[in-house]
Amino acid sequence: MIDSDVSKGWQAQLDLEFGLSEKKTILTQRRHKGPLIIQRPFYPEGNVCHIYILHPPGGVVAGDSLTINVQAKANTSALITTPAATKFYRSDGETARQIVNIKVAEGASFEWVPQETIMYEGAQVRSDICLELDNKARFMGWEVQVLGRPAANEGFATGEVQLNWLIYRADQIFYQERIKLDARAFMARWGLNNHSALGTLFVYPVLPAQLAAVQYLIEEQPGRGVTLIENLLICRALDERADRLRGFFQQVWALLRPEVLQRSACEPRIWAT
Repeated sequence: MIDSDVSKGWQAQLDLEFGLSEKKTILTQRRHKGPLIIQRPFYPEGNVCHIYILHPPGGVVAGDSLTINVQAKANTSALITTPAATKFYRSDGETARQIVNIKVAEGASFEWVPQETIMYEGAQVRSDICLELDNKARFMGWEVQVLGRPAANEGFATGEVQLNWLIYRADQIFYQERIKLDARAFMARWGLNNHSALGTLFVYPVLPAQLAAVQYLIEEQPGRGVTLIENLLICRALDERADRLRGFFQQVWALLRPEVLQRSACEPRIWAT
């Protein structure tokens, strides 16, 4: 679990716990501090609990911190998304942080599928996601970032973004990655090569046949890649448009969900608005 640092900015925290009530997943605990809340739970597919996380200010400024702690208890089924993009504004020097801690217990399935995060030019951002999986847990999740605002002819000539994933399996570190993005990485051929949108999707557990299905979906599409590390599928994408990148991730999600989570794709209604 990752703890937030003390900062001068606005500290927002949301704690959610999912449990079972007569085979239906419900929120058994909900606490929040600061401007980080949820809408009421939705049940568009029966017993699976869908939650939308809201950040009423609409943007994160230098020194602010958003912390989200989620526990999915044994045999629960839950999905979390957001109704709109999260925005990190230009910084005056301080770093804005997003911290997400997710624990998925035995027999539980959890989906972390937020809409994209927009990093304005000049933003100083650190994003940390810690995922703790039981051996028999199931998970599908992604993060999509946008550097600059292409529609406003804004690139990422200044600023820095750190993206960190830490994944545990059965209390042991299983996978760790750290990505640092700045103006040089944004423009370089070895980096983003001026692609404003990038994303990573994780799915667990996945079999080689499911990896092959994703490879077939990708075919020769540029800016798309997928690999499998001990039943953890890692899919990456670069694009000039965030909506197209997220659309690709949704295709992978719809392809794998029936076999990984044993239920057909049911897109949150908010994705269509």
